[in-house]
Amino acid sequence: MDWLFFGEISLAGLAMGGLYALIALGFVIIYKATRVINFAIGEIMMFAAYLFLAFAGGMEMSPWIALPLAVIGGSILGGVIEKTMIRPMLGESPISVVMVTIGIASILVGLVEFVWTADPQLLPNFLPREPVFIGELYLAPKIAYGFLIGSALLIVYLLYFRFSRGGVALRATASDQAAAYSMGINVRRVFNMAWVFGSLAASLAGVLVAATGGLSPQFGIIGLSVLVVVIVGGLDSILGALVAGVFIGWLETVAGAYLGGEYRMPATFLVLAIILVIRPYGLFGTHEIERV
Repeated sequence: MDWLFFGEISLAGLAMGGLYALIALGFVIIYKATRVINFAIGEIMMFAAYLFLAFAGGMEMSPWIALPLAVIGGSILGGVIEKTMIRPMLGESPISVVMVTIGIASILVGLVEFVWTADPQLLPNFLPREPVFIGELYLAPKIAYGFLIGSALLIVYLLYFRFSRGGVALRATASDQAAAYSMGINVRRVFNMAWVFGSLAASLAGVLVAATGGLSPQFGIIGLSVLVVVIVGGLDSILGALVAGVFIGWLETVAGAYLGGEYRMPATFLVLAIILVIRPYGLFGTHEIERV
């Protein structure tokens, strides 16, 4: 066995897994606060990446100006979706809300195909191109620097949710919405904030992933991998999102390198099936017991 090759593949997989963890964090933030499973997370990522393409490619802005604008645009989209489409569904059955998010995903795909066509696109280069070596292991610079940027936002998010008033309000709402409301917390504002922050995390990851592999209206399919991540880690667990994101990213990359690209998704869904049998609520998810 070529251990150098295995090390390089593993390193690339762990770095990509860091971006999966960032997307999964956005998914979990929304679910913890609102109990909505957002199937449009992949398409929000895709929309932000197309915004970056429009700003940096079409308008010829500096990529380092286009990047925050695209990420802010994706977060605003998340806030608008929550306020106009999800909030009116409060009190409806969970499956109805899920179907709304699936419909939103289809609308976003149709919108980008109408504006940017269905042809694959390449984002303007904005990440450093110098080779990255960790010891003797080579790591593609786009993956390496994308991982560093994503990790920086992850750290900011973790600090914010741990120490800020907004983070405390979000955690309180996630724990008990009725109790949070009785303590004077504006629960509806927290719901909107969760969608904004969740979409912001996913939007940054979307631009970084698209920068490494290209962009098309089918880009949102990455949401399936993220769904596997959050189910394996636990729908309501931030720690689970981080651990499972890194692991699934590593597993996909190793399976693709040794078995072929067509085995990437089957490998992750095999892990998903095993986890669901052993721990249906995920590795770090909350085991909720309903009394009747």
